Amino acid sequence: MADPKLPPQEPFSRRAGHFLTNALIVGIIKVGLLMPFRARLGFVGWVMQNIIGPVAGYRDRALQNVAMIWPELSETRRNEIVAGCLNNVGRTFIENYSTKAFPARMARNTPQGPGFAALEEAAQKGQAVILVTGHFGNYEATRACLVARGYDIGGLYRDMKNPYFNAHYVKTMEAFGGPVFPQGRRGTAGFVRHLKNGGQLVLLFDQHVFGAPKLDFLGKPANTALSAAELALRYDALLIPFYGIRQADGVSFDAVLEAPIPHSDAITMTQALNDSLAARVKAHPEQWFWVHTRWRPEEG
Repeated sequence: MADPKLPPQEPFSRRAGHFLTNALIVGIIKVGLLMPFRARLGFVGWVMQNIIGPVAGYRDRALQNVAMIWPELSETRRNEIVAGCLNNVGRTFIENYSTKAFPARMARNTPQGPGFAALEEAAQKGQAVILVTGHFGNYEATRACLVARGYDIGGLYRDMKNPYFNAHYVKTMEAFGGPVFPQGRRGTAGFVRHLKNGGQLVLLFDQHVFGAPKLDFLGKPANTALSAAELALRYDALLIPFYGIRQADGVSFDAVLEAPIPHSDAITMTQALNDSLAARVKAHPEQWFWVHTRWRPEEG
């Protein structure tokens, strides 16, 4: 693989750090992919939970987030949630690099929930659909399940800061089927064009966005992008919350599409998305990515 182009101002030390970090990640991926599917998920989940998570600071950040949201929980329970979170992050990571085995497994799943019937009806009449989820369970599981049923589901992604890692990370998203578009003017243009043509698109909405309105999420104000709701209103698209919920065996999933969010205004609709995700997090706290900096100090 050719080295990606780096900005000329990129310091050598940072470039070297990116290169070495990516080499470590690629090594873990290659070792994992040599294993049977179930074993590889257990292996990478363990590595994230016990090595990468603590060393990279993800464990400490996740513990801080859980303590802020649920201060009444015991230290033992907080540690259980964070251990499960890190394990799920690792499993999700290697699942998404299992570009043949994971989609094949998800192809055997039957989508659940009222949103699936709404998606089918919209597809039949050429109405656009925006499928919205968070970093919960495995957000690619349901997309893979739907792509296997013939849906051309596109996605919008944010480039990773490490360009070496980003080069192969994007390829994993493309391997699941459906067009993927980078954030930015060119990517957004393709994303909107797909929507205008009555396509289906996936958006993840649960990361901090500077300047976005502060909406309630798990009882705390969190800057939340309104873009999914705004696009749904602008293009008369259904707005359907969906989730890939990991099951107790750590390998299988429920692919759930909830009822579409009624059209009203962007803030009301986005708050409904926050409430939907919050309910899932409360039901399965280990499955949300607590490692993100979702709440910023300036948010109170």
